Amino acid sequence: METHELEYVVAGMTCDHCKTAVAEEVGRVEGVDSVDVDLETKLVQVRGAGVSDDAVREAIREAGYEAA
Repeated sequence: METHELEYVVAGMTCDHCKTAVAEEVGRVEGVDSVDVDLETKLVQVRGAGVSDDAVREAIREAGYEAA
């Protein structure tokens, strides 16, 4: 299966705890190979094969944030 990259802007992340919470929740989504979270730009980049956009958005909600 081909690897894809998804990007989300996640407002409200302000510290390393925020970064870790989002990365851990999104990392549990089926098909996710890697998650990069940039606190400065509020950008979350997700790479993987067959990753569900809805599942990633739900994982971000589970971490306490909303994805734009």
